[in-house]
Formats: sequence, structure tokens, C-alpha cells
Amino acid sequence: MMYGTEMMAYGSGWHLVIFAVFAALLIYPIGVILRRIGYSPFWCLLALFPLLNIIGLWLLALSPWPTNGNGRR
Repeated sequence: MMYGTEMMAYGSGWHLVIFAVFAALLIYPIGVILRRIGYSPFWCLLALFPLLNIIGLWLLALSPWPTNGNGRR
């Protein structure tokens, strides 16, 4: 006897709405940061995948960053 599994599998769809809201709250600021440092904001989609977000963060951290006019980062 499984109680409540029908609601999880065939719910009203609110879980998809909540996921979309949290995904937008995560992706938008990452896209803005990536655009400011000169990368494509589409790289922020890596944040949605568990192992790829760690790899993307390391690639971003170890890549050369843009400098401003006086040579400082």
C-alpha cells in the first residue's frame, strides 16, 4: 500500500511552477555575471546540472579574467 504516491506523480503541476521560479532565481544573476565578464550568458544553464555546475565553476575560476584600463583585475 503506497500512500500519497499518486499525488506526487500526478499532482496539479505546482511543483513545475516552483521549480521554474527557483531556476529563474538561480539562472538570471549567473547570466548577468557572465555577461559582465565577457562570456555568453547561456553558460548559466550549466548551473542546472549537478556535476556540470562544479566543472563550469572551476573553468570560470581558472580562466583569464578581463582587466580594466589600468591593468588591474
